[in-house]
Amino acid sequence: MRIRATVAAASGALVLSALAVPAAHAATADPVISKVTINGGKDIVLGTTAPKTVTVSVTASHASGIADGWLVLWHGTDLDEGMDGALLPTDVATCKDSSATTATCSLTVTVDPRVDLTKNALAGTWHILAGVEAEDGSSTSYDSFATTHVQRLSQLTVNASPEPVKKGATITATGKLSRANWEDHGYHGYATQSVKLQFRKKNSSTYTTVKTIKTSTTGTLKTTVKAAEDGYWRYSFAGTSTTPTVTTAGDFVDVK
Repeated sequence: MRIRATVAAASGALVLSALAVPAAHAATADPVISKVTINGGKDIVLGTTAPKTVTVSVTASHASGIADGWLVLWHGTDLDEGMDGALLPTDVATCKDSSATTATCSLTVTVDPRVDLTKNALAGTWHILAGVEAEDGSSTSYDSFATTHVQRLSQLTVNASPEPVKKGATITATGKLSRANWEDHGYHGYATQSVKLQFRKKNSSTYTTVKTIKTSTTGTLKTTVKAAEDGYWRYSFAGTSTTPTVTTAGDFVDVK
C-alpha cells in the first residue's frame, strides 16, 4: 500500500490507517524508539526517470520485545492539514533482534520521480513518521521523529581552454550547473549558485580552490585564470537542501 505524492489532500489519519497502526495500550509502558535510519544516512536523490528503492529502519526497545515497526516519509507543514506528499513502504517490516528487548525493523521505500514527485516544490526536507509495536501489543508513534532530504539530481560540466596554452596566457573555464526538473522531466540550469573553480597540479593528488563564482541566470559558468603550470581544472558545487553536491572530473591543460 502506498499514498502517492499526488494525493495532496491525504490526511495523517489516512496515512495511519493505510499502515494499520495499532492503538497504544494505556495500561502498559510504551516501547521506546531510539533510532531511525533512512537510506543509510544519505539524502535521497532522484533524477527525472529512474525509480530508486531505499532501505528505512527503526530501532526500538521494550521489556516484552519488539514485534513490528513502520515508517512513512511525508512532506509539508502539518501531517493532518498541510501534507502534500507521502512515501509509504513497499513491503512488510522485517524485525531483527539485537537483544531480548531491542530490535531494528527494516522496510524498503521505492520512489518514482514520475509518480511520487510531481512538482519541484517537493524537493527539500521530508518528515519521518515512525512507530513500533511491542510483543505485548503496546505501541509508540511519532508524527515527525526525524527528517531527511529528497533532492533533485544535479549535473555539472567543465571545459578549460585553450589546450595547450602558453605559460602566462589566459585559460578560460566554462561549464554549466543543472538539475532535474520533476515537472517536465528535463534538466535546467541552476541559477545564481556559488561554484568553486579548483586546480590540481599534474603530479599532485590535491585540489585547491582558486576562486568562487556564481552561475548565470541559465546556470552557465565562465571565468578566466592565468596559465602557470600543467594541471587539472574542475568545478565543484557544495549543494543545497534541495540539490546534492556535485564535482566534475578534472580537465587537463598542458602549459607550454
